[in-house]
Amino acid sequence: MLIVYGDVPLIKTATLEKMLTGVDANSMALLTVRLEDPTGYGRIIRNQIGEVTGIVEQKDATPEQLGIAEVNTGVMAMTATDLKTWLPKIENNNAQQEYYLTDVIGLAKEAGRCINTYAPNCVEEVEGVNSRAQLVALERYYQRQVAQQLLDSGVTVVDPSRFDCRGELSTGEDVVIDINCIFEGVNQLGSGVSIGPNCVIKDATIGDNVIIKANTVIEGPVTLEADVQVGPFARLRPHTALAVGAKVGNFVETKKANIGPGSKISHLSYIGDAELGSEVNVGAGTITCNYDGVNKHMTEINDGAFIGSNTSLVAPVAVGKNATVGAGSTISRDVPDESLAIARGKQRTIVTWKRPEKN
Repeated sequence: MLIVYGDVPLIKTATLEKMLTGVDANSMALLTVRLEDPTGYGRIIRNQIGEVTGIVEQKDATPEQLGIAEVNTGVMAMTATDLKTWLPKIENNNAQQEYYLTDVIGLAKEAGRCINTYAPNCVEEVEGVNSRAQLVALERYYQRQVAQQLLDSGVTVVDPSRFDCRGELSTGEDVVIDINCIFEGVNQLGSGVSIGPNCVIKDATIGDNVIIKANTVIEGPVTLEADVQVGPFARLRPHTALAVGAKVGNFVETKKANIGPGSKISHLSYIGDAELGSEVNVGAGTITCNYDGVNKHMTEINDGAFIGSNTSLVAPVAVGKNATVGAGSTISRDVPDESLAIARGKQRTIVTWKRPEKN
């Protein structure tokens, strides 16, 4: 029987496995640690030859016992038979009138069991969380360990104190991660990837030599192939895929969009439920009107098409190969290959018009 605690989040599997090697019909295992300030913890009592004879809690300890630096972590292991035998024997005749599970140590000694003690690799492994402040402190410690592993593998983490990995992160060579980046879910970064400051990346597969500029949000699953550029201030929503050399610039939002090789959406656009071919140029202010209030509809923009600024593409609609859409157009019908589509009101100039004046 292995006893662990839910408020000790950083204990390692290797530590527990090591403890289990010290359990058999004649012995049990106990995890202890030495603290500079043991206040609040149960002290480990040993006899003259160093054998553990019991644990005394803080409120029950004598002044001499309070000077002991070795303390109980609460983590222990023993046979199920022994535990079932000892639990009914625990009494609450102590200062707090509580039933201490740690009293099984004394019962184990009385039963002639050998109490094997083990220590964690670091104190943080067995630190408990009793407040939000303690939780934050352990989280920072954990994140520093993750950042150090990345540094050791050759990744440049610009400031390990401002880095958060809340899932899995694998990387290639020569990756650079700037400050305040958050990784959630499962992320894979290729070689030569550069991630600017203040980015949030979730469930993304990112190819070699991708550049993600500052303040970009990626909500996967998202796939970025090699040599892609994203941001700054871009938002890639689920099921976005950028092919080799594609570019999504500042204040662009995508959702369920396949963007072909070399295509560019440089700024201030929304592209959702869309298929873009290769070398497509989408001008600023373009939106795919994909939702009719009930259903979502697809927009298809074929290879080499040029979409002028401030264009609304009312789905379902298709723009042909090498077609051009004039700026300011609202396109609600398919545009043939190699053609120019313009859908906007004619400009009128009224030369006699006078601007209103305040009374």
